[in-house]
Amino acid sequence: MLQRERKSIGLRTVQRGGIVAAVAAAAMSIPMAATAEETTITAVMHSSLRVLDPITTTAHITRNHGYMIYDVLIAQDENFEAQPQMADWEVSEDALVYTFTLRDGLLFHDGEPVTAEDVVASLERWGNRDAGGQLIFDVTDSLEASDDDTIVWTLSEPFEPLINTLAKQAAVPPFIMPARIAGTSPDSNIDEHIGSGPFVFVEDEYDPGQSVTYERFEDYEPRDEAASWMAGGKVVNVDRVIWTTMPDSQTAINALNSGEIDYLEQVQVDLLPILEANPDVTVELRDPLGYQTMGRMNFKHPPFDDKRIRQAALMALSQEDILATMMGDPEYYELCGAIFGCGTPYEDESGAESLLAGGDQEGARARLEEAGYDGTPIVLMQPTDVASLVNQPVVAAQALRNAGFEVDMQAMDWQTLVNRRASMDAPGEGGWNIFFTNWQIPEINDPLINVMLNGRGDEGWFGWPEDDDLEQLRADYIAASTEDEQLDVARKLQAYALDEVIYVPLGQYNMPQALRNTIEGMIPSPVPVFWNMEKRD
Repeated sequence: MLQRERKSIGLRTVQRGGIVAAVAAAAMSIPMAATAEETTITAVMHSSLRVLDPITTTAHITRNHGYMIYDVLIAQDENFEAQPQMADWEVSEDALVYTFTLRDGLLFHDGEPVTAEDVVASLERWGNRDAGGQLIFDVTDSLEASDDDTIVWTLSEPFEPLINTLAKQAAVPPFIMPARIAGTSPDSNIDEHIGSGPFVFVEDEYDPGQSVTYERFEDYEPRDEAASWMAGGKVVNVDRVIWTTMPDSQTAINALNSGEIDYLEQVQVDLLPILEANPDVTVELRDPLGYQTMGRMNFKHPPFDDKRIRQAALMALSQEDILATMMGDPEYYELCGAIFGCGTPYEDESGAESLLAGGDQEGARARLEEAGYDGTPIVLMQPTDVASLVNQPVVAAQALRNAGFEVDMQAMDWQTLVNRRASMDAPGEGGWNIFFTNWQIPEINDPLINVMLNGRGDEGWFGWPEDDDLEQLRADYIAASTEDEQLDVARKLQAYALDEVIYVPLGQYNMPQALRNTIEGMIPSPVPVFWNMEKRD
């Protein structure tokens, strides 16, 4: 169902009547362009932006912000191929030395040239946090700037996926920052936001959680190639881009219909009829691959430090119940128990039988009894302001209660959840037990870029499983010399991850986006980007 061509849906004008005041009130929070001559795109993204450091969090909104102001050495194109972006590269015959050469004309937003030292500092900070980066640095002998334009990365043993790991578009892309900023501890957020990317972050107009403004970087020199996903020439055709927050989906749709905003990143499927006849708006699927929605438990604290209780929670959940409530229309979702996503080379659904069959409440209750569950309340975090994350916690909470869990569902906005999930405190002291999130399929489709398969405990992704067997399987994947061997390891990872309940895959979905027809040239990439776009009268 999800593997289909992008489509446009005809739209219908809304009888606004009493809703005009709501739209006007929302519009008052949108900063105005500095002059009438400036071209400004105003967008409502899937979430507000509060965390600005794209290395300390995997939140999509922060990653999207990263692509606005930073650039990367190597980027992935629409064919999943790594392409030069800030640098070209060569690999020695023994596959142990990678030499990167920066292209000419690279400047940071403060006017300083980008140097190899900036790259080294940025990669070291990234490698401390990213799951794939950690594995590369495990086999790194040295990473050095041999001159201002040359970076030499020397390994102790071959790491065949190195280039593809650097080129990945998420979850933590290796964005390049000035060395003084990249020198910030990877456990602390940076406090300067200067990159060399196509847009400049306008700090004076940043209202955390409400609005963020970007201006075209006049000294950015795009590559000559055509834009393709994160690769190619990032040509900026507008003066400013403003992301404004409208948590209420109805208000955002009304604002789009009336022309108060130009772009809406996510449209709730049940609200599509409001737009279907408006000739001035197009609704489409930006990315045919879509998303996986999933649940993650906290391995550090009871009760989910017990594998049997994690298994009981998995058994209690039903993909169909969650997806149907979340999306409504089956055209926009499909059941899928594969941790690497369906429609990918590593698709395998071993261990997901109960998820696909509507849950196993009886089995869940039996596993809880076997584990001696004592009624410890589960703190389940519920974001209330992201259309694609509102329903999963509600459906899951009821399913868990039906299976015998005590559930303490705590409502909060998504950015509060993003901050809270980083807390390792006990659930009763500001921590948590379980939350739900979404990943784009290109973020999870192999064992190295899938951050949830990190078994390094406190060095890993939120939830922090400490699992040597999981790490060994990832090492086996790196060591595999053929595609068949890699496929075999991926299947073992599928079975292991579902048995240990490293996380709970809850199926795939695709949420449409909407934009005014005055917007042209938006790249159909998993990450919404604002280069290449034009806005006409």
